[in-house]
Amino acid sequence: MDMGKEIRRLREDRGVTQEALAEALNVTAQSVSKWERGASMPDVQLLPQIAVYFGVTIDQLFAMTPEQQMQRIENRIYSQGLLEAAEMRQLEQQLAAFSEQPQLAGQACTLLTKLYNHQAEQYRLLAVKTGKEAVEKTGGDSDAISELTNAWGSYISDWNVRNHHALIEWFGDYCRRNPTNRAALMWLLDNLIDDRRLAEARQWLDKLAGMDDTFRVPMYRYLIAQAAGEKEEAAACLNELESMKDQEWCWAVTLADIYTLRQEYDKAIAWYRKGQELQPSPKFTDSAISIAHIYEILDDAPKAIEAYQEELRLLREEWGVVKGEELDEVERAIRRLQ
Repeated sequence: MDMGKEIRRLREDRGVTQEALAEALNVTAQSVSKWERGASMPDVQLLPQIAVYFGVTIDQLFAMTPEQQMQRIENRIYSQGLLEAAEMRQLEQQLAAFSEQPQLAGQACTLLTKLYNHQAEQYRLLAVKTGKEAVEKTGGDSDAISELTNAWGSYISDWNVRNHHALIEWFGDYCRRNPTNRAALMWLLDNLIDDRRLAEARQWLDKLAGMDDTFRVPMYRYLIAQAAGEKEEAAACLNELESMKDQEWCWAVTLADIYTLRQEYDKAIAWYRKGQELQPSPKFTDSAISIAHIYEILDDAPKAIEAYQEELRLLREEWGVVKGEELDEVERAIRRLQ
């Protein structure tokens, strides 16, 4: 019924009568009166026309707050595959407008980034699909293979392409200006280690150690030692990690990731399961996905299917997802393995 109040407000702000609005929408003045009194609601097919008439979004007709509108957009992103161009433009415009309001700017810019990342990921999946076809239809042409591996996020041997120099420089500057931001510092460490800039990584790790007493510090010590080929130091850090108590669930998943990279898959699966067990509800699906991938690597289709089915259960029971691309992607994986 809030919609009727909003239609009345918009009509009065514009200075038009109920009769004039009714004529523009090709309905009776009595219908408009009923909407505004809360006695009935406009037909859903009329909503776009009403929104256009007043120059507002459909969300505004429901008198939704900006925060509610952004939550709806976020839900829309996660439940969809590739967004159509018209809807994409509409969401961009809404979020761009919110980003101009100081109290909403941070949330709106974050959500706009999620929107662009979502579309990029959907186009990447399309590129993988067409890339496979290109490789097959060209008889393995090197250019087609190059494009497919690029779409698939393959390892690239060229250092100048795969290094994280620009990201490291930006986050390094950000962390110097915001020295207590742990999340940014951890992203900086991840990329320094991946680029084997280990001396710099050790310096930044000292800063993290000054503000963090969780499993993360020995984790980074392990990663640096492992990258440097310091086997004894790496083993000591790994032992320290395993012996820690009263850690959040991410600790177990971190150990699972480490054992996956070491190809100690039984240990990895056990730690992924422990990580899922430790999580509060709603539980994330990452552990189930990782277990499924490990079983696919081990060519154990039945157990991989079980893990994907666990992912479906988590999506439905923990997150209330009953349809959409998230479920469809998992169901496609199950069909592929059956």
